[in-house]
Amino acid sequence: MLVTSSLQSSLTEIAAEVSASAAGVRCEPSDAQVLEALTAADRIFALGAGRSGLALQMTAMRLMHLGLTVSVVGEVTAPAIGPKDVLLVASGSGTTAGIVRAAENAKRAGARVIAITTAPESPLGQLADERILVQAPQKQDHSAVASVQYAGSLFEQTVMLIGDVLFHELWARSGASAEELWPRHANLE
Repeated sequence: MLVTSSLQSSLTEIAAEVSASAAGVRCEPSDAQVLEALTAADRIFALGAGRSGLALQMTAMRLMHLGLTVSVVGEVTAPAIGPKDVLLVASGSGTTAGIVRAAENAKRAGARVIAITTAPESPLGQLADERILVQAPQKQDHSAVASVQYAGSLFEQTVMLIGDVLFHELWARSGASAEELWPRHANLE
């Protein structure tokens, strides 16, 4: 498919923003602790609202391919969270009411919370045991100064990449081959 110069220009601009956002991602207290929390968890629960939630559903699928026990919050088959579990959540603002409430419930149940957010001082950022911090504007920022994209797109794109990076790192550490992961891939498609 031939990409027009207008589309190519937009693609280049968006790719540059995503690259800059990805370069600024940092984990608190450390990336090693984020990976250890995921590896040590009995179960991982993924939750995000809207497009952030869709990005985390992709992450949940990949973590399941590794053989981890993963649930997407809100699905009818998602069990109760407990003390040896991890809630992986994404909220750019860190103030999305349903996400913060779920993190509070997870903490009360004794679970760890890993938050992907732009706002470490937000309610979600403060609840989290580990934070993956993203440099991206809030979706209400319509100034086009921090991003030319609409309503949180840069954050959501970065969340998707973070999910792939988490999977990639855990996969490399597992030593498993792609052939060993493949039998877990959906076959009812």
